[in-house]
Amino acid sequence: MIRAASDNAARSTEGPWFAGLLEEPAPGSHLATRRLGYTHHGIYAGGGRVIHYAGLHHGLAAAPVEECSIEEFARGHGVTLVAHESVCFACEEAVRRARSRLGESRYRVLTNNCEHFCNWCLTGDARSVQVERARNALWRAFRRLIPRTALAAVGQH
Repeated sequence: MIRAASDNAARSTEGPWFAGLLEEPAPGSHLATRRLGYTHHGIYAGGGRVIHYAGLHHGLAAAPVEECSIEEFARGHGVTLVAHESVCFACEEAVRRARSRLGESRYRVLTNNCEHFCNWCLTGDARSVQVERARNALWRAFRRLIPRTALAAVGQH
């Protein structure tokens, strides 16, 4: 679940915080920023730095896991915190896990994207809720388009 601060919150003069964040997140926090059609994810490393799977963040060519400023990560958009019910690796351990993959260049939108990366850093489970929702929506649409008898016939072969 993504939690956002009020969009009209005043920007702090003590740090690089902007719409969505009222104060500096703790190192190891899961950050998210909206893009056209998806949400981009990163791990806050402290000191105004974010580690993220750049993936398609820089254009159509896949890019590696990188560390950048929070401004570069946000690219002019607001940033929110992603809440986790439980984590296995908190704070500095999550940052250490994120840094252990710096330079990795195995981005795959459906199986190894920025959200998979962040969830792996915090929970050990490389999972993307965005991908799961899209897959489920496609499956529901497919089931509505194809008659049940055709689906049954496919299952018999």
